[in-house]
Amino acid sequence: MPQASAISEFHTALGQYRNYRYALKIEEPERTLYLAVPVVVYNTLFQLDLPKAMIAENDVKLIIYNPEEEAIVQWKN
Repeated sequence: MPQASAISEFHTALGQYRNYRYALKIEEPERTLYLAVPVVVYNTLFQLDLPKAMIAENDVKLIIYNPEEEAIVQWKN
């Protein structure tokens, strides 16, 4: 089940993001943390209801990038 695996990886990444954001809040509160996401993942997985809701609920800031072009496509605050 690729989708179940992708959701599991999403939850792992979200948990790590939250932990790092908390640590930065203590150590370097002026910094802003972003989660970097390949454009293909953003256009597929991140358009599903659960990931969209969790990104909004946790106020996750995103950098969407194209790995082939090694370029940032979009910053989402």
